[in-house]
Order: sequence, then structure tokens, then C-alpha cells
Amino acid sequence: MEWMTIIGNSIQYIEEHITEDITVDSIAKNANVSTFYFQKGFAMLCGFTVAEYIRNRRLALAGNDLLVTDEKIIDIAIKYGYDSPDSFTKAFTRFHGVTPTSVRKDGVMLKSFAPLKIKISLEGGYLMDYRIMKKEAFTVLGNVREFSYEGAKEVVPQFWQEHFSSGKGAYVTGVYGINIDEEMGQDKFEYLIADPYCPQKEVPEGFVTRTIPAFDWAVFPCKGAMPNALQDVNTKIFTEWLPALKEYEFAAGYCVEYYDDPTKYEKGILDENYYCEIWIPVKKK
Repeated sequence: MEWMTIIGNSIQYIEEHITEDITVDSIAKNANVSTFYFQKGFAMLCGFTVAEYIRNRRLALAGNDLLVTDEKIIDIAIKYGYDSPDSFTKAFTRFHGVTPTSVRKDGVMLKSFAPLKIKISLEGGYLMDYRIMKKEAFTVLGNVREFSYEGAKEVVPQFWQEHFSSGKGAYVTGVYGINIDEEMGQDKFEYLIADPYCPQKEVPEGFVTRTIPAFDWAVFPCKGAMPNALQDVNTKIFTEWLPALKEYEFAAGYCVEYYDDPTKYEKGILDENYYCEIWIPVKKK
């Protein structure tokens, strides 16, 4: 099924069940794709996670209900998935900039968040370089942190900055950035700033080792200033390459970023010629 059809059907499903206990799992199951694949594709194609989209739609609808109905605030809160007036008020105020009570008292302006509408555009045949590489299991030494998928695009680069500013770059130079989500879930993933592990050396305090299983990897070259060059290719992988792929499919919840030595480039990772790669584990359908 093409991505535009998947997203369009999923948006319709969300709208039809917006006041129910819908989850990413149930939406992905309805679309007949894996939760992991669906969540990544939705976020990269639409610009926000499924959870963000559902939350924004519910808060926009709640604001409209406050304006045009006489329903009690607590009833509206429960209707859109909030189990207490306090949690509803906090979320509503963050989204609209005003409290639910002030909407009724003062007739203030509210924010709108309309359902996504899919527009299909033809963008000439694109070329995306990649190769399939078979690699045995390998072990890395890394600085690890757990992240939520929501907001990861902003916080992972901050993690890299913190890694080097804290002096940890003396132990791990950052040959790899590795995303691990073995359960291929919908909430969190483990991210490592890592180097190849040398068993003869002790693991420094505060670092861990992880073994990456053997896979066939689809390897995508990235050229340009970081992090934009990497993020652009990653978006194309999930929104253009994978959906159009006939022979292979996503194999597991791993993604490896390989980084060339920044000292080889005049502007380091900000150089227009800086080179890195994205590795995606794949298997034949």
C-alpha cells in the first residue's frame, strides 16, 4: 500500500475514533503496517508524531466544544481523554495559551488545528544512491541515553553537543550514532554515541557496550553539513525509498549512522562536503 493511502486512511480512522482510546498500535494495525514503520513514516512525512497529532486535534476540538456547547469542562476533558480537570487545563493552556475557564468567561481567541489533508504531487523520478552490505555482528563502546520519539529530532543533536562538551569525546570519538528499539515500539528508543569496541581495553565509567546483530544493511550515503544532510536523507528513506521498495523490507529496530572523521574537512561536520552514512537493516520480502 502506498504511503499517501496509508496516511490518508489513518487520518480518517483517527477522526472517526478521536474520542476513543486510540493508540498508535491500533492505527497501524488498521493500516496493515508495523507500528514502528508507521510511526517513523508518519512523523517524517507529516512533521510531527502520531501522538502529537492526536493530542493537537483533541485540544482543538475541545476548544470548539467550549465555545459552541454548554457541556461542563470536566465532561469535555473526559471526552477527549483527560482523567482530571488539572491535566486538561495544563494541556489546554499550553496549546491555546488560555485556560478553559477563560474561554467561557471572556470569549478569547483559540487556536485551530485542522485534520491533515493529503495532496499528491508529482516530483520527477528521484535517484537515491544505496548499496546492500552484509555485515556480521559487531560490538561498540558507547555513551547511551534513552529518548522519546516525540521531539527526538531536536534533542539527539543536543546529546552530541553535551557528549563533547563534557569531555567524553576523549573516550568515544563518535564513529557511530546508533538507534536501538528492539521491540520496535511507539514511545522510546535507546541512542548511542559509539566507537568500535576493543575487548582488550576496560570500559570507562559511564559507558556501555552493545552488540549489533548481523544483518543485511541498506547503506545510504549522506553529503553535506550536519545535522540537516543526515535528517534529509533519513526522511527520504522512510517516505520515498522504503514505501517504493519491492524486494526488501525493514528487518529490525536498528538504525546506524556512520560518521567520517570531521578533521578531514575544513569546516568539520558543518562542511558542505562532509560525508556520513545511514545503515538500515533489511530482509527480502
